[in-house]
Amino acid sequence: MTMTLIDQGVRNVANFRRKLKTCLEINTATESKEKSQLEELELFTKYYQLWKGNNVQNNNTYYSIPKFYCQLPLEEEILLQKVREEARALFLQRRSRVLLGNEELQHLWFLLDKHHTPPLVADEQMINYHDFLKVAEQAGSKCKSFFTATIFGKLYQNENYGRIPIMQFFNYVMRKVWLHQTRIGLSLYDVTGLGYLKETDLENYILELIPTLPRLNILERSFYSFYVCTAVRKFFFFLDPMRTGKIKILDILACGFLDNLLELRDEELSKEMQESNWFSAPSALRVYGQYLNLDKDHNGMLSKEELSRYGTGTLTDVFLDRIFQECLTYDGEMDYKTYLDFVLALENRKEPQSLQYLFRILDVQQKGYLDTFSLNYFYRAIQEQMKRHKQEPILFEDVRDEIFDMVKPKEPFKITLQDLIHSGKGDTVLSILIDLNDFWTYENREYIVLDGSKEEDEIYKI
Repeated sequence: MTMTLIDQGVRNVANFRRKLKTCLEINTATESKEKSQLEELELFTKYYQLWKGNNVQNNNTYYSIPKFYCQLPLEEEILLQKVREEARALFLQRRSRVLLGNEELQHLWFLLDKHHTPPLVADEQMINYHDFLKVAEQAGSKCKSFFTATIFGKLYQNENYGRIPIMQFFNYVMRKVWLHQTRIGLSLYDVTGLGYLKETDLENYILELIPTLPRLNILERSFYSFYVCTAVRKFFFFLDPMRTGKIKILDILACGFLDNLLELRDEELSKEMQESNWFSAPSALRVYGQYLNLDKDHNGMLSKEELSRYGTGTLTDVFLDRIFQECLTYDGEMDYKTYLDFVLALENRKEPQSLQYLFRILDVQQKGYLDTFSLNYFYRAIQEQMKRHKQEPILFEDVRDEIFDMVKPKEPFKITLQDLIHSGKGDTVLSILIDLNDFWTYENREYIVLDGSKEEDEIYKI
């Protein structure tokens, strides 16, 4: 009995020692594993930073790398928005102060006149490069960027004495100053500060510009909203053909439309110049007056039937159907803004943007090209109009062959938009497919030329 208890105790002790040894081995393995993981992480971090060049402590250029992206403040971040607006306003003010003012421009002209290089050429003052540099020394720091060899070389036109006209140089300076002033003025309306204007931004700019244009004084304030809409549509029709809803400020400056708009500051602008200027009061009143005359039910919108009386009233029904299918309408009727795009397209048919607008209308199958089916689809409507006017219809095959001969598409029997633009005949091709009057004019062009020549002969006889 006593031996049994002793044996059992010995076994228990042996088991305890064995368990204790096992626990110690497990703890040692765990600690070793954790240690190896820490060492592995340290080595990974060390070599990752070394191989990727991100060792900040040993790379001083890290601190000089500029920040390439700054997220715009969110709508609810009002304070950040105000800070950003104020910073942009101060920046634009600094840029404005760098530009030449009226007094500085007058001083520049005085210096150019004083240092011009004789002799005169047809009463025009000239200046050589030596005197050009003399003026640069006295003109001041603001003028420094204009007095470079590059600019002198651009204006030089192989004059016998190596001179340039001082008036040409002065006009160049004034043009540059105007461009910078206008860019700063437009940038004040750039809400996002990303270099483009949305439709509302440009509307605000033109609305505040109206009082500074004497030629628009005849407009009543009640018409201002319609005038602004008329003016803005030209910018967006030609500068935003993809309908993104925004235009780059640089594109506005480069297009020349602002030149036409600011022509209205000239109080002596002739009647002919005003009539040919889309932004003039007579032109805006003409376009809006046409819209009102077409609107027979006076609901402020145009139906297909009302639009059919546009111009000479000879636009085909098929073309008008496609206009209302492709363009933005409201309950099947067209508003003034959509009408303006329509007018701009038809009045400027030689322009690529107008050709793009009309091409989209004629591309019935949306294939990206006009084929025999598309041409026949629209020409049938011309034939029907000719029958209604008791004219002998011309065979489609003859018209089709003439169209392909005019355009000379890269791929036979497939006329793309680029084919129309490159041919220089795109406006003619599209006109004879959508308007009976234009088709008749084209078909009888030789007789019209002869009649015009006879009239001129009769005038000279008188």
